Amino acid sequence: MEIFDAVVLGIIQGLTEFLPVSSSGHLELGKAILGDHSVPEESLLFTVILHFATALSTIVVFRKDVLEIIRGLFQFKWNEESQFSLKILISMIPAVLIGLFFERELEAFFDGNIRFVGLMLLVTAVLLYFADKAKDTTKKVTFNNAFIIGVSQAIAMLPGISRSGATISTSVLLGVDKTKAARFSFLMVVPLIFGKIGKDMLSGDLNFESSQSVAMGAGFVAAFLAGLVACTWMIQLVKKSKLSYFAIYCLLVGLVAIGYSIWS
Repeated sequence: MEIFDAVVLGIIQGLTEFLPVSSSGHLELGKAILGDHSVPEESLLFTVILHFATALSTIVVFRKDVLEIIRGLFQFKWNEESQFSLKILISMIPAVLIGLFFERELEAFFDGNIRFVGLMLLVTAVLLYFADKAKDTTKKVTFNNAFIIGVSQAIAMLPGISRSGATISTSVLLGVDKTKAARFSFLMVVPLIFGKIGKDMLSGDLNFESSQSVAMGAGFVAAFLAGLVACTWMIQLVKKSKLSYFAIYCLLVGLVAIGYSIWS
């Protein structure tokens, strides 16, 4: 792996982890347009490193929130911090169940089905459009909201459905304050990322080559820095109701993907 390729992949991962454009959907489109062999299959270890970088960028951006949650847990009190932690755990349930029991069925969607990706991008566009038009509120995420948002996160495992777009849109449509919705969306994925990293590490499939250490390090730094920018930027965009721009983008890309699948 070249250092330049690692940096580019790191930037893409860092941006698409937070911006509502579906990184998995764009990867499938790229593989179909360029050919499966034109997009190099990166090692599992590199994938783990990039996901760790974006999770770390989330923790840095929300460091105060994370510290408050940890303090609340160790106080063993039914306070706001412990309740928020429980809501995060509740939101993880749907995605964990899908990952454990339907992993093979899910992988079947990642097989160059461009028309399906295009349709899911249209779904993402619709969600973003309506979320952008939702009225401002001051409501927090409830326990019921947490589970419903978790269902959206599980559905977003499909290529073409943006995870951040689906979870933030669902939160806002449920009446949650837009800033709180973005905060919950980004924090709820951190335990899942670390859980997936732990699962991959225990699988024994991680192969490290010292010759790749510089490239992987460069990819990690690129993903971390891009994640910091994208996470902070996305919070501001949600607060200012700028999701319609991403709705238009997903609509156009979705239509192009569907057209490509029909006439190619």
